Amino acid sequence: MPELPEVQTTVNYLKKSVLGRKIFDIWTDTPKLIKNKGGLAEVKKELKGKKIINIFRRCKNIIFDFDGPLSMLVHQKMSGHLLVGRWRKENPAPLTASQKGWAGGKWRPVFPKTLNDPMNRFIHVIFYLSGNSEMALSDLRKFAKIVVFKDKKIDEVEEIKKLGPDPLEIDFNGFLNSLRKKKAKIKPTLLDQSVFAGIGNIYGDEILWHANIHPLRRIENLSDNDIKKIYLSSKKVLNLALKKGGTSFDDYRKPDGTKGLYHLIRKVYQREGEKCLRDGAIIKRIKINGRSSHFCPRHQR
Repeated sequence: MPELPEVQTTVNYLKKSVLGRKIFDIWTDTPKLIKNKGGLAEVKKELKGKKIINIFRRCKNIIFDFDGPLSMLVHQKMSGHLLVGRWRKENPAPLTASQKGWAGGKWRPVFPKTLNDPMNRFIHVIFYLSGNSEMALSDLRKFAKIVVFKDKKIDEVEEIKKLGPDPLEIDFNGFLNSLRKKKAKIKPTLLDQSVFAGIGNIYGDEILWHANIHPLRRIENLSDNDIKKIYLSSKKVLNLALKKGGTSFDDYRKPDGTKGLYHLIRKVYQREGEKCLRDGAIIKRIKINGRSSHFCPRHQR
């Protein structure tokens, strides 16, 4: 699932490419991705002709504000990612006379060429925008979520209300207080979105590697200095990953269709059996609460 750096990278790109554009039409072949009660018809009615006036992130959610009392939340979930370009249907089949349009066929990118990456071919939603532009959702597993809210009450949505602070915005005292409330292992706590919003499995491993903290260490046994190391490491890792455009191990791609590059400089995640880049020990992998954790047994004791 895209984590904070991937979602923020997407937001930054969308601000440059679709901010200020109007929505002319919306297409989908997977209505379940749209969570409004009225489905696609309701969302079309609400958004057609509306201009995108702001785009921002809440944890792993992307929020679009429109002129008028409307907002749209997009959660990309496990394999979804938003793309910007233009597509055309290849070899579509005509529908019956009582229907309109075309069915079947595959969406092929017309522009830019970087959209030709195989992981970008699972197009299930397209927003047709002014300026001859399109924004599409590619989602292999079809778990993504799109929902439109009236009166811009995004912060009143239950899944938004329960989120913890953003790890890039919180100061050390806030970070310390958030952790001191918990009596648990440090790695799953970092992944708890009610504690900190946006850290996932990749960056949880990377943060603890940089901080010299074992993923099974219990928070109540960590010193304030240990927690400060985690705090500083979280800033370092997340900002570096953001600079590199996120991590593209599997599904995630940036909106221009290209890969993020953090995986090329990662220190520990999915490096089981390799030598630690700090001290030469062999990286180990364990499971904590059903999730894999990678660590160095020498400097993360």
